[in-house]
Amino acid sequence: MYEVVGRVRSRGFRVLWALEEMGLPYRHVDVGPHSPEALSYHPSGKIPVMKDGDAVLSDSVAIMSYLSDKHGKLGAPAGTVERARLDAMLHLLNEMLDAPLWMIARHTFILPEEKRSAEAVEVEKELVMKAMDKLGEGLTGPFLMGDHFTIADILCVHCLNWAFGMGIPIENARLKAYAKELRARPAFTKAGQ
Repeated sequence: MYEVVGRVRSRGFRVLWALEEMGLPYRHVDVGPHSPEALSYHPSGKIPVMKDGDAVLSDSVAIMSYLSDKHGKLGAPAGTVERARLDAMLHLLNEMLDAPLWMIARHTFILPEEKRSAEAVEVEKELVMKAMDKLGEGLTGPFLMGDHFTIADILCVHCLNWAFGMGIPIENARLKAYAKELRARPAFTKAGQ
């Protein structure tokens, strides 16, 4: 059984959702970043981390990729064009959505007030909105990779939820419908409980 360490209201949700979609058993340890409990699992204190036997894995996307490869679900086989496209999409989502959202979070509530920049927040919000428009324009099937739900969809919808929570609206109708549809998946609901 896998052990997932981290908050539901964090990138840990991605791992929980992936496990639910794959129908894999896990135990969730609800702890915050840099807490003594988190530090007992990984020296960085960052969350999420996942234990698989004696191995401790970090980074939500790396963990989802590992699970996808190990169980042959929500991905594509290594060495295929489909896998290269999936990997490219994961990198793109991290660059276009996750990174600017993290910057907004840092300048909104993580950094000490004297180090926060309202200008940085506005610049990053604009980048997120442009990225969402591009994603919506490129969405031609029910999922990012076409006809199959993948870990890229989990990453994308988690980032879209994060953006919404920060007051950044999804203005592209296609992307808004996509996000709504994926939030209705039973595994999404179960992962959030």
